[in-house]
Amino acid sequence: MRLRTLTFSCMLLVAASVAHAQTATPAPTQGQQVSAASAPRRAASPRGVVATQVGGAWAVLKEGEAPRYQNGKWIEIAYGRPILRGRVNIFGSGADYGKTLNDDGPLWRAGANQTTRLMTEAPLAFGDKLVPPGEYSVFVELKATEWTLILSKQAAQEKYDPNEKVAVWGSYNYDTKYDVARISMKVETTPISLDQFTIAFVNMTQQGGTLALWWDTQRATCDFKVAQ
Repeated sequence: MRLRTLTFSCMLLVAASVAHAQTATPAPTQGQQVSAASAPRRAASPRGVVATQVGGAWAVLKEGEAPRYQNGKWIEIAYGRPILRGRVNIFGSGADYGKTLNDDGPLWRAGANQTTRLMTEAPLAFGDKLVPPGEYSVFVELKATEWTLILSKQAAQEKYDPNEKVAVWGSYNYDTKYDVARISMKVETTPISLDQFTIAFVNMTQQGGTLALWWDTQRATCDFKVAQ
């Protein structure tokens, strides 16, 4: 009788183990895809950073080692990156060009959500407009034939506060008295549509390059140099 009882108990233990194995959700193994329901969700307009270095040089510091980049200065732009999501002609046309993107503000925030911010360790020259090293809020005045890039010393909010009347959120509270430079940008219509708004440094050398803003079929550019 004791042996029969022990055997029955072992059978119950095995049955319970099998039932648990069938109902428990196994942890994903390496290379296994996670279901959409449990995957992390991105913000509607993810934050992005574009960066470059200028003014430096590649040099061999020690014999036998590969060259290293020395004495470069950073330029970075942090911005929200909205996506078309099926929208067509997001910039509009005629008298309404750019109004949707301004979102009831006086200017476009050159992205989405928080104010776009530019940081430069090097003095920059956009034509005859000199921009000293520092951090700046970035705005764009949108016109169908020309965009105007605006760099401003106006402080920016990290989170929107409707009671704040000085620091900007997007372009809300924008004040021209903080402007450091207003820079004309060349606008062209591209044969393809870019889904996510993108800011990029293109055709770069150690002496300067081109700043490009591209979304949908609209691309605007302006050249700059490292000022002496």
